Amino acid sequence: QMVNISLRCLARPDPGKLPEIYRQLGPDYDEKVLPSIVNEVLKSVVAQYNASQLIIQRELVSRMVRQRVVARASDFNILLDDVSITHLNFGPEYEKAVEQKQVAQQQAERAKFLVLRALEEKKRTIIEAEGEAQSAAMIGGAMKANPGFIELRRISVAKDISNLLARSSNRMVLSTDSLLLNLMSGSTLSGGDGKKK
Repeated sequence: QMVNISLRCLARPDPGKLPEIYRQLGPDYDEKVLPSIVNEVLKSVVAQYNASQLIIQRELVSRMVRQRVVARASDFNILLDDVSITHLNFGPEYEKAVEQKQVAQQQAERAKFLVLRALEEKKRTIIEAEGEAQSAAMIGGAMKANPGFIELRRISVAKDISNLLARSSNRMVLSTDSLLLNLMSGSTLSGGDGKKK
């Protein structure tokens, strides 16, 4: 896996060792020493982690890099005031793989949500059906126990129909048979001849 890391180092020579630094390394000591030290330390530290650990444990990685760079620079009498990772990214293949993983996780969460929603819908449908079955059983029981119950239902339906028609702008005349008000005849909902049997 390709990792691109940018590191910032604020360095200065050890004031007490300036003559020795100039004698051994010359005036461009930082350009000679720091790049090789930084590359060496970065490679050794980064090799200990995988890509996700580098992201998650970035602070720990930065601290480890700082300790090792400071130790190596002191061998050359160079003092480091600050060492920090300023930029960390990966190759396009890894970034694409991370993006695909996130998309797959989102799709899995959506599928889980849809399954849960379907289960809740199923429960709601079952509860609704049970309620309607209980209602039908109660109405059936009331009709058996009290034959007048059906007559009360007819009156209620006729009242609803008449209220609806009263609010309508169209005027019409309906017979009591069409309003289900043939109560005195004792006929059924399907109509009858009006004679008691």
